[in-house]
Amino acid sequence: MRQPVHYAAIVIGSGQAGGPLAADLAAAGWKTALVERDRLGGTCVNVGCTPTKTLVASARVAYLVRRAADYGVSTGRVAVDMVRVRKRKRDIVRSFGGVTPDRGAKKAHLHVLYGEARFTGPKTIEVSMFGGGVRRLTADSIFINTGARPSRPALRGLADVEALDSTSIMELDSVPDHLLVLGGGYIGVEFGQMFRRFGSRVSIVQRADALLAREDPDVADAVVSILREDGVEVLLGAEARSVAPRGKGRIHLSVRQKGRSRRLAGTHLLVATGRQPNTDRLNLGAAGIATDEKGHVVVDERLETRVPGVYALGDVKGGPAFTHVSYDDYRIIRTNLLEGGSSTTKGRLVPYTVYMDPELGRVGLSEAEARERGLEVRIAKLGMDSVARALERDEPRGFIKIIVDRATDQILGCAVLGIEGGEIMSMIQIAMMGRVPSTVLREAIFAHPALAESLNNVFHRFQDQLPRRQDFA
Repeated sequence: MRQPVHYAAIVIGSGQAGGPLAADLAAAGWKTALVERDRLGGTCVNVGCTPTKTLVASARVAYLVRRAADYGVSTGRVAVDMVRVRKRKRDIVRSFGGVTPDRGAKKAHLHVLYGEARFTGPKTIEVSMFGGGVRRLTADSIFINTGARPSRPALRGLADVEALDSTSIMELDSVPDHLLVLGGGYIGVEFGQMFRRFGSRVSIVQRADALLAREDPDVADAVVSILREDGVEVLLGAEARSVAPRGKGRIHLSVRQKGRSRRLAGTHLLVATGRQPNTDRLNLGAAGIATDEKGHVVVDERLETRVPGVYALGDVKGGPAFTHVSYDDYRIIRTNLLEGGSSTTKGRLVPYTVYMDPELGRVGLSEAEARERGLEVRIAKLGMDSVARALERDEPRGFIKIIVDRATDQILGCAVLGIEGGEIMSMIQIAMMGRVPSTVLREAIFAHPALAESLNNVFHRFQDQLPRRQDFA
């Protein structure tokens, strides 16, 4: 076997942290190896954010066309061609390939290796190359960005049916007649509503008593109401007991809900019960790298493992599994190693958006989290049916909810369930970052009738006081 090749840095995985980090290290003169076992760009570009939000957009068009009469527009019969929907999704994913480190392969200091990496020591890896052979590499610094994949629950009979996950469901070439969704988190909610709009019957089976476990009860309840209004069957407090094939193209899912057994008959089953880190084939024990009980790599606030010079970024380390968190992990490493800074994960503000329709944008503390911390808070809440722009667009569902520190008037967090909820949430996040008091937003001039104008009125709707003026509608 040939002698190991030494690098200044090895990056394992080319996701939203690993790709740009490898390119930056190489540009800074570090001899860098980027190891990728699948497609450059990682989950987000290939099987995550980009393709799913492309499908969400197609589903929303179908939804709006069916509602055309509400706007005084006449249309014909609505038909969804999943082959063309899928092609559009694939074309957009392919177009995003230009922003991956592929072009970095031409950089003098960046070597892209396609294969699977495993540790053989603290700073040594082997790469089983897809073209055959094994390469041994050593490095001064190693960065693990291997992400996560859909997990499969221990459900009796699951191995006997053709279950879908968040990747394979996007490759369907026809609309399922009846889609059973196992799990009521972000993935289950987004795909459940999406396929309902494509024309499927949809049943979401959620073991917990609410969807979206991180959300306050009023937010979670509103999400359920919206889905049910759209025709999605939502079963809460329903434990899946077994699944079995029943004839050609049929699946039976047995559930237990409120002490009663029930059998659901569907044509397709989407398993959306969570994700697991891609650490099981890295042989981390050989390097002395610690993992938690779920297999996530344990890191400190500078993203370093207990092995000096070995770091983990993105979903593989646990915590909020969002692309923007992975990218911020890259920023922390870049700042510290290339710019001489001292950046950490401590106290960073992590927003997220659930791309149901209307969107749910969230940042900071929920009401429940704030009260658990013993904070004295005020809750400002405004229905989207009191927002002029939402009414003009006939999108009045949902509400804005903002948690404000009673003593300082600082915004602690918000949930925006409404049209363009993620964008309104981002405005509130900017105010939080700049420590702008709620009174400043209340008295600011926003362009009329932008959705942003809701930030004037919501702060007149604290739940412990009467409105000070008539909301403009």
